[in-house]
Amino acid sequence: MKKVFLPLFLVLVVCLFCFSPVFAQEKTHTNSIGMEFVLIPAGSFEMGCDPNFENCAEDECPRYTVTLTQAFYLGKYEVTQAQWVAMMGSNPSKYKGRTNPVEQVSWDDVQDFIQQLNEKEDTRRYRLPTEAEWEYAARAGSQTAYSFGDDARQLGNYAWYDRESGPYSVGQKRANKWGLYDVHGNVYEWVADWYQEDYYTDNPGKDPQGPSSGKYRVIRGGSWFFSAEDCRSANRNFNSPDHRISSLGFRLACSVKK
Repeated sequence: MKKVFLPLFLVLVVCLFCFSPVFAQEKTHTNSIGMEFVLIPAGSFEMGCDPNFENCAEDECPRYTVTLTQAFYLGKYEVTQAQWVAMMGSNPSKYKGRTNPVEQVSWDDVQDFIQQLNEKEDTRRYRLPTEAEWEYAARAGSQTAYSFGDDARQLGNYAWYDRESGPYSVGQKRANKWGLYDVHGNVYEWVADWYQEDYYTDNPGKDPQGPSSGKYRVIRGGSWFFSAEDCRSANRNFNSPDHRISSLGFRLACSVKK
């Protein structure tokens, strides 16, 4: 009986895993205009700056535990100029290049891009990541100043920053541990949330969506023009949703459910 029971038991376990929603999800997703996405698992992390090891700004504190209950896809790269032109028909960027990140796009412009992409693919999956989703994915399991550690001298291996020559083609530097490129530097990235300076002092620890209203939208990740300090995983910045600058672009999130 044992010789029969054990294989059947193992088959049952394998089948359960195969049909589990977690294991049924594809690890990557490529859409109709060639945008590549990486599956980001659900989980918990410490969001914000650690004052024991970083020179924290007031709006990065206090550090608190955040739980994201749903897996999601996040762009492997920042959205490129070629991808923008494929949807919008023209290129607003100052520093031209097909594989350069699109820049000089406002938060409002990005919403138009998302709407057209969703309509093209007959879906509602595409969106900007929340601020919490962005930091969780950028950290890739780390709790250090950068996804790779605390030593800013290593940042040049992962980021274009502190330069005067504009952004560079996406994906030239090293990726973080979850396979995302340019989460530090190159261009700042719009996220979904309204900005509130003291949001971390009174906020939901489960799937935070940001304040319900505001004057500015959050931007994350630092850029080619800014210092290493601005490229830290916890660094927060903001801009008016109608503002366009050459150091600011975005990367898209994509819901797992179609």
